Amino acid sequence: MSEISNCPKCNMDNTYFDGTTNVCPDCSYEWSENEVQEHVEVAKDSNGALLEDGDSVTVIKDLKVKGSSMVIKRGTKVKSIRLTENPEEVDCKIDGSSIVLKTCFLKK
Repeated sequence: MSEISNCPKCNMDNTYFDGTTNVCPDCSYEWSENEVQEHVEVAKDSNGALLEDGDSVTVIKDLKVKGSSMVIKRGTKVKSIRLTENPEEVDCKIDGSSIVLKTCFLKK
């Protein structure tokens, strides 16, 4: 019998085969080894629009910057964002400082 792979949804190794499908008890996801699943994660803003390198976005909420007294005000326009390995974060420059922002606080 072949070894059961990690869960494609939560990447936990606590999975088992129930006779027809593989099951992850941690997140309740079920999948078949025959299924070809390509999880290409893409960066999306708070409204679900796809983000790309070089896009301009607007901040939708006042954000306090950790380790600084700086506050990024709602409505601040951020130009030329750069996508990171994590699809939930983008790298950008605001007032000369390089900052990583969560995409859930941005809109295109």
